Amino acid sequence: MLSFYLLKENIEQFFTRFVEEGKATVRLKEPAVDVCLSKANSSNLKNFLSAVRLAHQGCAVETLPLLTLAPLKTSEVEKPKTKMVITSKKDYPLTKNFPYSLEHLQASYCRLARIDMRMLCLKKLKKLDLSHNHIKKLPATIGDLVNLQELNLNDNHLETFSEVLCSSTLQKSLQSLDLSQNKIKALPLQFCQLQELIYLKLDDNELIRFPFKIGQLTNLRFLSAARNKLPFLPSDFKKLSLEYLDLFGNAFEQPNLLVPNIQLTVPLTLLEISARTILNYRIPYASHIIPFHLCRDLDTSKSCDCGKSCLSSFIQATVTMNLHYVAHTVVLVDNMGGTEAPILCYFCSLTCYSQFLDRSTKSNR
Repeated sequence: MLSFYLLKENIEQFFTRFVEEGKATVRLKEPAVDVCLSKANSSNLKNFLSAVRLAHQGCAVETLPLLTLAPLKTSEVEKPKTKMVITSKKDYPLTKNFPYSLEHLQASYCRLARIDMRMLCLKKLKKLDLSHNHIKKLPATIGDLVNLQELNLNDNHLETFSEVLCSSTLQKSLQSLDLSQNKIKALPLQFCQLQELIYLKLDDNELIRFPFKIGQLTNLRFLSAARNKLPFLPSDFKKLSLEYLDLFGNAFEQPNLLVPNIQLTVPLTLLEISARTILNYRIPYASHIIPFHLCRDLDTSKSCDCGKSCLSSFIQATVTMNLHYVAHTVVLVDNMGGTEAPILCYFCSLTCYSQFLDRSTKSNR
């Protein structure tokens, strides 16, 4: 009787192309699984499928034609497939769907130019490995994979990582992301919304900067961005707390605290005063309260060394930071054995800059 209630109005689709060979698949709505039938007597299989159709339509169980069917032994029931590994184009399935029960799917070296939309129906998927393909763009619907924890896109042709993905359900699920060996020059500001990230690999891209608010990735423990084009690190970088950091082979500039970029406005504009008030007093803001472009400006505000915020009136300077300040294990930055890198610093006033300069001078004596 239990199966009767599970089947009633709960069949999404029947796949009966190979029923004469004793094979068929019944796709359920809830739970979203495929029941695969094989090695069956074709006549008995047809009777069984007829009974399932009737049960789906709500027919009384007493009328179902099941009397001639022998019960299946437990040993004959195959467990739902949870892992599939494909490592060549010739093994890639073109005519049949991926099992709905998959939790781990690897499709590497398959020459995929785009992500197969069939993969995006795998709602139980936790690990997706599409490394070593030719993928140029990621569809926004990857964000519909609500259980996805690991995404490997190593060695593809990606040039961007979509803002939409950063605002999707991946915010709550994604823990590991490998974007190494692509053509990415920058990650969007919204990337820092992926706050469950623990492992991030960005080696061998064309990165010229990290996300401005990278310090918001409070769970990040492994960060590798070797062999990119980073000239310096954002000021927020010092908020990270990493176990492992690799920035080898970047084109870091030589810092010079004595040659600052002065963008101070005296007196402060009304916009600057208002922005500093909102940020320093942590007043909530959103696009339904103030214009969207102002929200975006506030999201890219700078943090002064004194702890206060500034918007567009500041002094910017580059200083040296020992990377052991943010990471337990640090790969050498260059072949000279260094573990230091330039980091941007912002100062909301001439007073803050002068005080920082005095402290730096005294510490170098």
